[in-house]
Amino acid sequence: MKKFCRYLSPLLIAALMLGSLPVVAAPAPAGSDLITTQAALNAERGQADRERIQEILTRTDVQEQLVAQGVDPAEVEARVAALSDAEAAQMAEQLEQLPAGASAVGALFAVFVILLVTDILGLTNVFPFTR
Repeated sequence: MKKFCRYLSPLLIAALMLGSLPVVAAPAPAGSDLITTQAALNAERGQADRERIQEILTRTDVQEQLVAQGVDPAEVEARVAALSDAEAAQMAEQLEQLPAGASAVGALFAVFVILLVTDILGLTNVFPFTR
């Protein structure tokens, strides 16, 4: 058994040492089509922006408004597909900033309720009718 361990130990040590060395990849050929990480991320972001725009445009209320304005929904889809990445990002950002129905009223109501509760608890002194 000792003789077996004498031969096996150096082999295991060599295997572990060689296994821990970094593998050097060969450089890509000059004619290969490589893209940078940033370009890949921008392409993904552009596709996500287009999908978000398409998601909004496929809603029934939006479709009804497009038809009421005399716009063909198929033409809108074709134009969205033809947008550049920068244009798609700008349009998606504008769509995200549009106010949703009654969001301002809901926010004002929430602020009122929070102030009312804190005034009742005695933490603030905003409303004179809570005393």
